[in-house]
Amino acid sequence: MLNKKEQRLRRSRQTRERIAKQGVARLTVFRSNLHIYASVISECGTKVVASASTAEKEVRESLTAKGGNAAAAAVVGKRIAEKAKAAGVEKVAFDRAGFAYHGRVKALAEAAREAGLQF
Repeated sequence: MLNKKEQRLRRSRQTRERIAKQGVARLTVFRSNLHIYASVISECGTKVVASASTAEKEVRESLTAKGGNAAAAAVVGKRIAEKAKAAGVEKVAFDRAGFAYHGRVKALAEAAREAGLQF
């Protein structure tokens, strides 16, 4: 019997295999109780092109509450899109790392799309 974390990791492996076959950069998301983290990883999967999180000083100062809500995730989504575009990445595959596409993960994805990332 798999516990909750093992189930999530199993789902994330399946997604990453499909993304690797596409041959595009991937926008990966990790959420904890307090923060949300986003990284754009290169096509080959070995280099982090851009990253953003609610743990960054600039983001923490702009938020009124802690980083564990959908508004904070939207700020991170916009920030990661700006950083990725500055690094020359326009198109990515969204890797939600086994998390449900709901709440903070969905808010981050929609904010990144509105800021100009294509996925």
